[in-house]
Amino acid sequence: LNESRQRLHGIIASATDAIITVDSEQLITLFNSAAEKMFGCPAEAAIGSRLDRFIPLRLRDAHRGHIARFGDTGVSARAMGGQRALIALRSDGREFPVEATISQITVGGNRLFTAIIRDVTERHRAEEELALRASELVRSNTELERFAYIASHDLQEPMRSVSNFAQLLRRRYKGKLDSDADEFIDFITQGVERMKKLIEDLLAYSRVGSQGAALEPTRSGDVLGRVLEDMRARIESSGAIITHDAMPVVRADATQLGQVFQNLIANAVKFRGEGRTPKVHISAMKSGNECEFGVKDNGIGISPEYFERIFQIFQRLHTIEEYAGTGIGLAICKRIVERHGGRIWVESAPGAGSTFKFTIPQGRTG
Repeated sequence: LNESRQRLHGIIASATDAIITVDSEQLITLFNSAAEKMFGCPAEAAIGSRLDRFIPLRLRDAHRGHIARFGDTGVSARAMGGQRALIALRSDGREFPVEATISQITVGGNRLFTAIIRDVTERHRAEEELALRASELVRSNTELERFAYIASHDLQEPMRSVSNFAQLLRRRYKGKLDSDADEFIDFITQGVERMKKLIEDLLAYSRVGSQGAALEPTRSGDVLGRVLEDMRARIESSGAIITHDAMPVVRADATQLGQVFQNLIANAVKFRGEGRTPKVHISAMKSGNECEFGVKDNGIGISPEYFERIFQIFQRLHTIEEYAGTGIGLAICKRIVERHGGRIWVESAPGAGSTFKFTIPQGRTG
């Protein structure tokens, strides 16, 4: 019995959480060293005093009631406060948040209550900081989306004007000036067309979060079918061979899911090896509560060091002369997939083709 008592004393003394025992009158009978540090009070001053001294005045009546009701339940132990942190009081009057578990036992006809208490001040501070950062991030993203939309929208009119006059110059003066002038007009026209496409893609990027439709059960096979029909001319001109698995029902915005399919298939057809017939296969498989899609090609492939970079806005691995595009397509795919609660990544190697994979939560029919 003596060894058992010593062992128990050692455990209580070395515990990092405060351990406090009170009797039925809520007078403290045990106050370990962690409690001394937590509350700033030596054990000899705490033992024999009421537990109320470590509870803010405004909460004492409620706390006494909680202890009394717990005693009546006959339950041996439970967490205190439910999902809320409790508020404790240090000897110097400072309040701080704690988590506590309380247990009860009857010894020699006397009921004893023991609380194991953990100071969660640092965790609460970190959670508050995280919540603040998250709020700031949401606000920043909202402002960025609004700026991108307004900037892109307002740029359309002057770009339309420049495009019209460039076309007018080409019709009226091509061949009437010297060869340099003709070349300059072509440069203007090409630059304007690239800028128009850039603005359109930037608008599409900014609209992913602000103008997306509700996510609902969607037959991805129907979405893919419409995309392939819209891309028929491009697919036929490239000689591409497109195949796909049976497509599942997923919880999605059909329009945005179509954008993802279209961007990935367009890239698979565009980045093909020289003299090679593009072959693209769209796969789908269930993975837990998600569906994992894959768009596999036999194209030029991508080096591993670029796997993250290609999903960033305006990031290109090739010049405009090599492959047309604005460098926004994959960034749009990433935003759409993340809006759906999924993720997107690529598996590839130079010269060995690429497989772009993304997940979408499964939907239910009926």
